[in-house]
Amino acid sequence: MDFQAFLITLREALEAILIVGLILSYLTRLNADRYKKWVFVGVFLALITSFLAALLFQVVFTGFASFGSELYLKVGIMFASVFLLSHMILWMKKESKGKNTEMQKKLDAVLSTGSISAMIIHSYLIVVREGVETVFFFAAISGGDVTKVFQSYGALAGLLMALVLGYLFFSGTMRFSLKTFFNVTGILIMFIAAGLLVQGIGVMQDMGKMGSLYTNAEGKPEPVYDIVAFMPEHYQDELHFERDTGKETMISGQVGLFMSAMFGYSHDPSLEQVLAYWLYFILVGIWMKLINSGKIRPSKKKKETASSSDPIAEQKL
Repeated sequence: MDFQAFLITLREALEAILIVGLILSYLTRLNADRYKKWVFVGVFLALITSFLAALLFQVVFTGFASFGSELYLKVGIMFASVFLLSHMILWMKKESKGKNTEMQKKLDAVLSTGSISAMIIHSYLIVVREGVETVFFFAAISGGDVTKVFQSYGALAGLLMALVLGYLFFSGTMRFSLKTFFNVTGILIMFIAAGLLVQGIGVMQDMGKMGSLYTNAEGKPEPVYDIVAFMPEHYQDELHFERDTGKETMISGQVGLFMSAMFGYSHDPSLEQVLAYWLYFILVGIWMKLINSGKIRPSKKKKETASSSDPIAEQKL
């Protein structure tokens, strides 16, 4: 969970930091420094909102747990997170080329009217979107208990890394390809999404709410394979294996736990889990290929802005 929290926080926080940094840089270029304090006001309000969203979610989850319905909420969060994570990756792939210039046009409109409230709202919406998404993803990887993630080192490390990378980028101390960065993290997040999909299906089958095409004599899902002796997906499975067989597993269950959380590994998956896992990558891969080939493009307005020669935009993308 720590690495998942690190990756999600790093990606979401860095995106917010870069966009806010671009706004501040653009205001500096326009000699409109007087508006910068209102950008920070919007960021502060967004952080407060994100914290309240996390608090509200925890209260709701506790309420579900008191009625014994938390499993349904967990499954719903998992499946919703698969969709949101996939949408985030594909949307950035498709729309990011014109993102910076479109943002500049919005800022021009705000500055031309001299609207302080619009500046606050603009910066608020940018950060609150990333903050609320982060809370939701934290709920998915922690099984609904957001406090577990906030108590881990992963989220803090991801935030600090995002702040450092943002500073190095805008200070010019380090030049790196943000396009490559987002592509690499996008691939890793795809694995997280696929893993959540597999876990959600597994929970549904354990609850008896989803059947299987491949079952045992009792009508329960039969694993396609069982390689617990090689690497159990949880350290408790390792203890059970050692107790039942008197043998040690080849690879520790702690490693399996990381592989399960990060890549959706299971030592005894059902047929539906295997099919869903590979089908997810096939569908997302086809969609990304269509985006790269130009068959799926941003709207006409965004295509026009994609020709911008803004050096910041080029480095960001």
